[in-house]
Amino acid sequence: MAEIAYWEAIRRAHEEELNNDPNVIVMGEDIGVAGGTYKATLGLYDTFGEQRIIDTPISENSFTGIAIGASMAGLRPIVEIMSINFALLALDTLINAAAKIRYMSGGRASCPLVMRTPGGTAHQLAAQHSARLARMFMSTSGLRVVTPRGPLDAYGMLKSAVRCNDPVIIIEHEQMYNLRGEVPDEETFRPLEGAEVVRQGKDITLIGYNYSVHLCLQAADKLAKDGIDAEVIDLRALKPLDRETIRRSVEKTHRVVIAEEDEAPVGVGAEIIAIINEDCFFALDAQPIRIHAADVPVPYNAKLEKAAIPNVDDVYQGALKAVGKI
Repeated sequence: MAEIAYWEAIRRAHEEELNNDPNVIVMGEDIGVAGGTYKATLGLYDTFGEQRIIDTPISENSFTGIAIGASMAGLRPIVEIMSINFALLALDTLINAAAKIRYMSGGRASCPLVMRTPGGTAHQLAAQHSARLARMFMSTSGLRVVTPRGPLDAYGMLKSAVRCNDPVIIIEHEQMYNLRGEVPDEETFRPLEGAEVVRQGKDITLIGYNYSVHLCLQAADKLAKDGIDAEVIDLRALKPLDRETIRRSVEKTHRVVIAEEDEAPVGVGAEIIAIINEDCFFALDAQPIRIHAADVPVPYNAKLEKAAIPNVDDVYQGALKAVGKI
């Protein structure tokens, strides 16, 4: 068991899958000679060469479309899009081709494509580099969407995604690339479905995904000092969502806070509340509470940026409200 950084875990998964299968290729801007904006492909160009580690022009729709065609022809491309903001340029190919080709072909064609992309707010990158667009992909039938919270999931989910015959969107977070955690020395796979209870509790459920799981865990530590025992769920997969884990937890604790760095309208939190209303409404002893970003473009100014996105205290205060302490 080794403690490695999030980016190192992603790089290791790339290297193992490239070695495992000659049909695996990697495509994206600056992923070759430069080793990737966040070092996730560092050194792979020297090992595997330009035909498997492919530096692309700044044309997301074009190179994503090429990767989709390559996947239908038998390759297994990993596409890195430098920021989730730029994935908007590839939506036509992702939504109209990758997500639909298996259904439209009656199962005769598949699209084993992986798209990795960082999202979230990361210290003054401003509105056009700080999008939180998970809800857009999770609303598209035919895509899988996963959000690894740490190095183990970042490593194991990427390996599972490469071997999956569905198109998989992996949404990372720009603030987590230097986050360290233990990853087994032996080859390990992590599932692409199912939420995980990362802290057991009985008084309230805190639900997060990606970076917001860490806010929930820190808030749970604060709540424990007040004698409040919080359960924390990492959604892990946003498509499909694990309704059963959510239901079981809410039926145990009877109170719930959903934390996300995204804006509230038509977001992940709204979908979770809809699931709770449908599956376990009568288990609630208090209304569900959403913690989310302000509904504004992310400001460049550091103080305004900090004010626009949720923090640990926001989750903590939301939980206190849910249990009737404020």
